[in-house]
Amino acid sequence: MPTLTWIGKDKVVNHHQEVPYRVLEHKYGFRAEDDGDRTPTGSGNKIIHGDNWEALKSLLPEYEGRVKCIYIDPPYNTGNEKWVYNDNVNDPKIKKWLGEVVGKQGEDLSRHDKWLCMMYPRLKLLHKLLAEDGAIFISIDDNELANLKLLCDEIFGVNNFIGQWHWFKSATPPNLSYKIKKNMSMFLLRKTEKQY
Repeated sequence: MPTLTWIGKDKVVNHHQEVPYRVLEHKYGFRAEDDGDRTPTGSGNKIIHGDNWEALKSLLPEYEGRVKCIYIDPPYNTGNEKWVYNDNVNDPKIKKWLGEVVGKQGEDLSRHDKWLCMMYPRLKLLHKLLAEDGAIFISIDDNELANLKLLCDEIFGVNNFIGQWHWFKSATPPNLSYKIKKNMSMFLLRKTEKQY
């Protein structure tokens, strides 16, 4: 199986284990008929505000191996800083984290190295949350498509890749356009290979 290597990989491969567990505090509830009561509703639904990997780690005690379906839409790493969120992996929080975890090597990382360092521990935590018969859907574009496939092969296993779909949004039919269309892709993976 081909493997993907990047600067900082040795520092992040087991980093998901170092992320501290946080206790989820129930702060408010929601009722269909808003009577002003914000007490817990017992619905089992959760809205978690915070860093996504700290949130993922905090879900493990209750949900490890129990989540049937996961959908993620990670940053596409386009280099664009003018979107609603910064999509060039130069966010100050990411830079600080890379400095702490990867150390001095973090100063020389390419944008792709940074993205891989960010994604690896998150995918490891998502893998732990996924049920044995669960599936994960991941949206991505061409900027990190190949890297994401290799990361998923390493974490979920090559045989657990189910499929990939491509689509593009355009008002002009492809045969009438003079521009190359940007494809969007979605991966579907399962946690473990079914034995027949």
